[in-house]
Amino acid sequence: MNLPVLFADTGHKNSGIKIGSPGKASAATRTIEVSVFDNYYEPKAIEVKKGETVRFVIKNKGQFVHEFNIGTAAMHAEHQKQMVMMVEHGVLEADKINHNMMRHSAVSADTYNLNVEQVTIDTGSFKRKGVGYNGSSPGPILRFKEGEDITINVTNKLKEDTSVHWHGIILPYEHDGVPQVSFKGIAPGETFTYRFTAVQSGTYWYHSHSGMQEPDGAYGAIIIEPKTKDPFAYDREYVIQLSDPHKDSGHTVMRNLKKNAAYYNRTQPSVMDFFADVKEKGFTETVKNRYDWGDMRMMSSDIEDVQGFDGTINGRSASQNWTGLFEPGERIRLRLINSSASAFFDVYIPGLTMLVVQADGNNVQPVKVDELRLGIAETYDVIIRPEDDKAYTVFAESMGRTGFARATLAPKEGMSAEVPKMRKQPRLSMSDMGMMDGMDHSSMAGMDHSKMSAEEMAAMTASDKFYNAGSGLLPKAYNGGKFLSYSNLKAFKPLYAVRAPDREIEIRLTGNMERYIWSINGVKYEDAEPLVLKEGERVRFKFVNETMMMHPMHLHGMWMILDNGSGKFNPAKHTINIAPGATSYAETEADAPGNWVFHCHIAYHMDTGMFRKIIIESKDSTSPEKKR
Repeated sequence: MNLPVLFADTGHKNSGIKIGSPGKASAATRTIEVSVFDNYYEPKAIEVKKGETVRFVIKNKGQFVHEFNIGTAAMHAEHQKQMVMMVEHGVLEADKINHNMMRHSAVSADTYNLNVEQVTIDTGSFKRKGVGYNGSSPGPILRFKEGEDITINVTNKLKEDTSVHWHGIILPYEHDGVPQVSFKGIAPGETFTYRFTAVQSGTYWYHSHSGMQEPDGAYGAIIIEPKTKDPFAYDREYVIQLSDPHKDSGHTVMRNLKKNAAYYNRTQPSVMDFFADVKEKGFTETVKNRYDWGDMRMMSSDIEDVQGFDGTINGRSASQNWTGLFEPGERIRLRLINSSASAFFDVYIPGLTMLVVQADGNNVQPVKVDELRLGIAETYDVIIRPEDDKAYTVFAESMGRTGFARATLAPKEGMSAEVPKMRKQPRLSMSDMGMMDGMDHSSMAGMDHSKMSAEEMAAMTASDKFYNAGSGLLPKAYNGGKFLSYSNLKAFKPLYAVRAPDREIEIRLTGNMERYIWSINGVKYEDAEPLVLKEGERVRFKFVNETMMMHPMHLHGMWMILDNGSGKFNPAKHTINIAPGATSYAETEADAPGNWVFHCHIAYHMDTGMFRKIIIESKDSTSPEKKR
């Protein structure tokens, strides 16, 4: 008899595309080709016969990306029996295939192939040339298994050098993917083979570390499945990968910012803003505030370096509306990733609370929130449970309220929910320049820091210690509810034993906004000496942000244990946002000898100097730099 098979975008299959070897699957009785759009399977009804094995060949825009068998040996052993029983009983439907069966349905293989090539970035409002993987941006979602020995062949089909960095992945430094630090890069026409073992699990991502290829679209998601079950339950999952493509290429944006740091600032205070402030604060205070910012040659609207972008989710803009399906009552895991070049996103889903269960790939003690701030390069995994038979909007609003991304979760294709309006644009305060923390800003001539505005004084009751009291960027939930704070993150299980650090290193985040130069400790990367650590030492980093910009600081190859007051349960992160004018602390176990880097993950800050090489000398006191 013929059995109905619904081969649909259920949120399980599209989460992982195995690329390359078809493995040891049993012989297929026939082959079916399935076309996908941006790595998502379109619903398709397929008839199969009892006992037959069908080989599915998945193509994206006509290019091969994946193949596997459904029926027997392609399935992991623990699910083969269940699949056979379902076939014998005449039911093989997407809604009957549980999460574990779907995520293991691909062939178990350890070799993957990525082609770096030119693609078209199309947001609906503009089209331009970009860089992607295997014909698309974002690239295919790579799904690994904890403990798997991974081989990834990366072929450069561009006319310029490229590279791939595996963001947040613990691996040998030679395969970290930073040109001129961990390897020489990948020249046009060449293939570089990355090899590493997946020693962790969780949600991560990959991207180019060459030039402006990442802002131009060279990024994708990584999912590493744990050896044992996650400590939380869910029925289906979706990757929600955010980005901020601009009509201008990354190189053009960088060039324009160097010409004029305010080139893309479309929210500079206007005459109408002046009169509104006079009405609210009074004439004297308003004029004083304008003079203060003018003396510093800064603007209170300098929250986002680049405006005018189209926010996207999984490569689709708000108008293109990426949609994920669900059945009411299901627990849905959303793997949130911010792959933007310069946009922080505040994420919420009207009508639903989010249960945060992972931060930067590491399990945390679950915490319910209404909204969270997804910093550049960060990941959060959340679980939601829509009970009603209706659509919901996933809304990601930029921190500066100058753009947004939107997606839909719905029981059926074609459904949509109301898209919220963006909230009022925030303004930086004197507090965001560190005026409340005792720092010496006497070099800023003409400034009187003894007084703050009434509005700033009223905000001094700020409860989030990772922002200065009175900060204009202090998060507030859209509905007045709970906004996730770093203070809420507690490790589910500590990665390291608690011990005193061997030393403290101050990392001052510095820059000149007017000249658009960014640096660490006042020194640009090209003029700086590497930071040298000893294998086995525990280092406490003191981050002091002396600028009015948020900086997402990313450490390659090792974890940063964020000091949020949770003691042994302080969370482990690969990227930590340092708020304007604020000071934060994190500790690192220098357990990975090699050449690494540490940098701000705003692409344009990194490119202009907020970047530092770190050498972890092995216990024999021989640095990897000397070994090469």
